[in-house]
Amino acid sequence: METEKLIAMLASNAEPVAPGAVRRRYGAAVVGGGFGALLLMVVFYGVRPDLRQAAGDPMFWVKLGFPLALFAAALVAATRLARPGVRLGWTAEALLVPVGVIWLLAAAALMAAPSGERLPLVLGSSWASCPFNIAFLSVPAFAAAFWTMKGLAPTRPVLAGAFSGLLAGTVGAAAYSLHCPEMAPPFLGTWYVLGMALPAAAGAAAGPLLLRW
Repeated sequence: METEKLIAMLASNAEPVAPGAVRRRYGAAVVGGGFGALLLMVVFYGVRPDLRQAAGDPMFWVKLGFPLALFAAALVAATRLARPGVRLGWTAEALLVPVGVIWLLAAAALMAAPSGERLPLVLGSSWASCPFNIAFLSVPAFAAAFWTMKGLAPTRPVLAGAFSGLLAGTVGAAAYSLHCPEMAPPFLGTWYVLGMALPAAAGAAAGPLLLRW
């Protein structure tokens, strides 16, 4: 088929995108993915029994706010990547802010601790399972984010997949923070970051396969 005829055929079936379609699709994905992550957390891990007392510690809110700040930047980036020709702009750099803050807190905590206590601050009591638990809780949001992105028009599948995975990872990390007893910034800056990076890497790998037109 000639290129001109193909373009004419596609254009004849073109319909305007409903206003707010991207916002509505991502709203549904966030609600569904967040509910799924919380449900998995409650069923498989359980809410930490001292949550009320933990909420009185400012570090609890730092731990919860860290993935939520990344979530906000990843969500903006994903909505931009879902539309052809829209640049990421400041969103990629914005991801560095919460990561930089948690790493600064981690560095301060490590410098203030005696040398023999530094490694326990990094490892905590659950370093071996934490990143995989976060990745597991991100699965519902991962599926929802890819469903949303697939229904739109991404033209950069690797980036679109990576940010969809990161978006899911932040949802999983936020849900996991309601179970995880770890509060030390060195732990959060290491294993929470790795836990969110796992679905981001999976998304980058899956993007060219799942987000092709």
